[in-house]
Amino acid sequence: MMNKTNAMRMLEAAKIPFELLEYPVDESDLSGESVARKTGKDPSQIFKTLVFSGEKNGFGVCCIPTCEELDLKKTAKAFGEKKVEMLHVKDLLKTTGYIRGGCSPVGMKKKYKTVIHKSCESLETIIVSAGRIGDMMELPVKGLISLTDAE
Repeated sequence: MMNKTNAMRMLEAAKIPFELLEYPVDESDLSGESVARKTGKDPSQIFKTLVFSGEKNGFGVCCIPTCEELDLKKTAKAFGEKKVEMLHVKDLLKTTGYIRGGCSPVGMKKKYKTVIHKSCESLETIIVSAGRIGDMMELPVKGLISLTDAE
């Protein structure tokens, strides 16, 4: 019997269908390219979840394709901040309830403002972390946007 993560439980409660994608864990390579190779999925569907902090509005969440880098200036502007800083890895668990490599935009300790990269508009489904290393979940883009109130 599988132990469900908070992200999985929230999707089930909201009746949003998802497919669990499990892959062998290699702590030295948690890249999206590695996950795509191990799951046999298109790398353009795999998004990473990044958490940052701003002075004015607190924490925020960005979901971007794994091949992209987060532009902190554009992120600050999108969140109404002068500047933002990536959340330090040591603060990730206490802030979100997730660890590096297993951070999901769904089911964090609190609901933070979330923005998803515009490339998701061309996708029917998106793949994000299921809340632990070695587990990803593929779900409808509209379901993720709805559940996280993402822009």
